[in-house]
Amino acid sequence: MNSRIFCFFAVLVLSVSISLVLYTVNSPEQKHLRKWNLSVTSILAEACDALIEEEVFFVQENTLKTSFGRTICTKYLIQNHYITSPLSAEEAAFPLAYIITLHKEFDTFERLFRAIYMPQNVYCIHVDRKATAKFKQDVEKLLNCFPNAFLASKMELVVYAGISRLQADLNCMKDLLESGVRWKYLLNTCGQDFPLKTNKEIVQYLKRFKGKNITPGGLPPANIIRRTKYVHREQIYSFSSFMLWTFLRKAPPPHNLIIYFGSAYIAVTREFTELVLRDQRAIDLLEWSKDTYSPDEHFWVTLNSIPGMSDFPPTMSSLLTYVILLPNRSAILQTKWIVLFSII
Repeated sequence: MNSRIFCFFAVLVLSVSISLVLYTVNSPEQKHLRKWNLSVTSILAEACDALIEEEVFFVQENTLKTSFGRTICTKYLIQNHYITSPLSAEEAAFPLAYIITLHKEFDTFERLFRAIYMPQNVYCIHVDRKATAKFKQDVEKLLNCFPNAFLASKMELVVYAGISRLQADLNCMKDLLESGVRWKYLLNTCGQDFPLKTNKEIVQYLKRFKGKNITPGGLPPANIIRRTKYVHREQIYSFSSFMLWTFLRKAPPPHNLIIYFGSAYIAVTREFTELVLRDQRAIDLLEWSKDTYSPDEHFWVTLNSIPGMSDFPPTMSSLLTYVILLPNRSAILQTKWIVLFSII
């Protein structure tokens, strides 16, 4: 008897809720944002069965409205529940800077941006010059709704594992330093990442490092040394782009630097970012790295090992900005990681 009464009220509430949702969806303003292909009768039947069995019932529908379409900014922010004021004093006092590098999948980027957006932070978006005009237009239209988000002032034609990928980050670093936001830490991501931590959790984690940089890495394994031992050149064609490995030996690194190997994804302080752009050792290392393979995987961690650049030595830090499965996972399994982002 109790189960039937419970089911009756549950069905009543769910019926009203679905009616409101369907009314909203079918309104002229919402029709272009969401389309339902669900039977109301089947939803109610499944919900009732789940409630009787004391199980959780989900309506499998995307709750984040993508497809910016013709919606004006104010309505778009409201519809997608963007956060428009800091959620805590701690977060307000610790703004972050983000670099997001993109080349495809606008909807995926839109979800990422919505997930990491905070009004006290600042965001530089780099769009690959190879991206379509429509993609660039969509990104720019979205960013125009936010005073603290902008396109990089200089776009690179990015070649995977080439210097252009590193240069894209450097372009955004310069722009972020020139923004009016006094951010504390900078994080770089790509358009296929997605956060696994809230902004507050990320802030609290970064504060534990007390102004140290997080550039996971160490001495390169034997199979990685060839990346900086031999000359590699970007090859760009209309149909493809790639890195060409030659047998030309490179000159030794400048300033007798020891080259470390690590992650291309980092969390670094504002002070470190300023040094990266103006310190002569950083400038010379960048020039030397232009014909190496995947320089973004040795540039940050090598700079972070230089005395005076940071007093935090290059080690396998507990920060892992994204997850990737490797054939041999023993090194990962032996380490406790704090995962901030994951690949979608």
